[in-house]
Amino acid sequence: MLNFKLDDEFISQYKFINPDFGYNGLGLLTFYRTYSRLKPDGSNEEWFETIRRVVEGAYSLQKEHILNNELGWNNRKAQRSAQEMYDRIFKMKFLPPGRMLWALGTPIVHERKVGQALFNCAFVSTENLGQSLEASTKPFLFMMDMSMVGVGVGFDVEGAGKLEVNIPTGAKEVLSIPDSREGWVWSIEKLLFSYFAKHFGVNDAAQIEFNYSQIRLAGLPIKGFGGISSGPAPLVKLHEQLRGVLGKLDGKMLSITAITDIMNMIGQCVVAGNVRRTAQIALGDVNNKEYRKLKDYSWNSESGKYEGSMAHRAEWGWSSNNSVIVDYNTNFDEVCKQTAVNGEPGFVFMDNIKAYSRMGDAPDYKDAKAKGTNPCGEQTLESFELCCLVETFPSRAESKEDYMRTLKFAYLLGKTATLVNTTWHETNRVQKRNRRIGTSVSGVTNFLEKNSLETFRQLLTEGYNEIQKWDTIYSSWLCVPKSIKTTSVKPSGTVSLLAGVNPGCHFPEYDYYIRRVRVAKTSKLIAALTEAGFNIEDDVVDASSYVVEFPVHNIGRNLRDATIWEQVALATFLQKYWSDNQVSCTVTFRPEEASQIKVVLDYYKYELKSISFLPKLELGVYAQMPYESISKQQYLEMKSKIKEISFLELAEESVGEKYCNNDTCVVG
Repeated sequence: MLNFKLDDEFISQYKFINPDFGYNGLGLLTFYRTYSRLKPDGSNEEWFETIRRVVEGAYSLQKEHILNNELGWNNRKAQRSAQEMYDRIFKMKFLPPGRMLWALGTPIVHERKVGQALFNCAFVSTENLGQSLEASTKPFLFMMDMSMVGVGVGFDVEGAGKLEVNIPTGAKEVLSIPDSREGWVWSIEKLLFSYFAKHFGVNDAAQIEFNYSQIRLAGLPIKGFGGISSGPAPLVKLHEQLRGVLGKLDGKMLSITAITDIMNMIGQCVVAGNVRRTAQIALGDVNNKEYRKLKDYSWNSESGKYEGSMAHRAEWGWSSNNSVIVDYNTNFDEVCKQTAVNGEPGFVFMDNIKAYSRMGDAPDYKDAKAKGTNPCGEQTLESFELCCLVETFPSRAESKEDYMRTLKFAYLLGKTATLVNTTWHETNRVQKRNRRIGTSVSGVTNFLEKNSLETFRQLLTEGYNEIQKWDTIYSSWLCVPKSIKTTSVKPSGTVSLLAGVNPGCHFPEYDYYIRRVRVAKTSKLIAALTEAGFNIEDDVVDASSYVVEFPVHNIGRNLRDATIWEQVALATFLQKYWSDNQVSCTVTFRPEEASQIKVVLDYYKYELKSISFLPKLELGVYAQMPYESISKQQYLEMKSKIKEISFLELAEESVGEKYCNNDTCVVG
């Protein structure tokens, strides 16, 4: 499977080194729960084995590319390079994205050639709806296929009003759905075809019905991508929901609401199907009344009236975070009042996205073809393009020189991911043309606690130039185009938990707090956590889960200290000196700061590419909140009861990263 192997003697020296996981056991739990795969003997990978799989997978991709193109492979140099990459990942000076930690070096990528499994997220535009039957279904199929392999997908609603929907009137046709990811996607294609066919002159399209008997029963394991089968029920429900939405549009054009509903229903199906978690972002015009009311579930877009019967849309509407496209001329008055209520919509400055790399540099229009962003907002993307992200941790570097060296290998890992093929021709074309990567900085506020802003500015500036140097060198070696963009600031999530640093550019919630994580009651992790002395409670929301409490201490300033202005200023600083893609920043605001959102956007609209806002939840808003502030004494008492965790007898397959990074997703 893998045609590159690290030297066994080199690996042996790491076998008995305890990794420096963060947050009093939370990082260790995150590793076993999310990334440690089962080995052929039925036991779980240890950290040193996971990193070996990942690094060998990366250098196998390089070797395969070099040999296939007869460019000349030097195994001695590769071994030396791979060993240094291994050491820097093992010590968590940088980390691959969660999807790569889980999938790289496995048959999913190297035998089945499902290259998209390595990527965090993507974007697809609906602008070509109505041009052809194939073009009218592809955005929805892309959403389904990518979501099922763990990719979060952004989408727009530009296709609204371009495609007429008609209830099929032909003879009934029963189709058997194969028991595979491709089979589920194919079923959506056939159903959508039947409702769109008349627009393209195909009268009397067949009325599609499905035979679900080939789909494995609920409770059986899903090989390759992990997880447990839900049986056909979520897919049956999705088919029924699609017929319901499209049937109401008989003879009418596909609307903004319908496009969003279909995408959200697909997301709901993937979550309910226990195949993979989902993350979506919808993009629409800030001035469009229908789009702005998508999360107002009493609003009926067809009648233009408020109807209580529309409340059922909340069943799937949660699947996407909705953002609006804005520019320098946008009047933020009304939309900011909406954002102040629950944090939606977010804001995407498409004019800045298309014109600039780093906002501190002159316009270069490298991304003139860009159509949107990924669900978390750190990557500029064209339609059908995927994100490739790697996290670096300046606060864990031993020196500036050490960090520069780390950037070389973080960049190289990201560049290597662009060598894979996906199962989508459209994606392969844009990936191979752009070679876009996102080398990210995380633990920003950890670094700033010990260093000045000027020191950080110099580090970012030199680091950015260092990456450009290596992009020139390695693009020449691989004989591929230089990357259109190379840097970003991702929000992080489970990966930052491994390293024990604050996520992305965000401030921690409190000095001392409880971090809660849900774990299924059937999980073998529970016994080890109980033995180690962690407080474990029944989940008050999900009867099938426990909630595990981890005591956490963060040194330095937190969200009690950082104002809305400081958080946005830090995002613009990173957009100016580091990120040529985007900076993912969710600004937490206190109730008294809600009126300032509009003023903040007016001042910073010339320096931002994307931004979102979230009201700060007060303690006790609901039971078992992800974060709960505690005193130093409570922290020390909880920590004193905790013993070292041992997961050596686990033998349980990991689930892969939940690639949306908000609290609900990470805790859920």
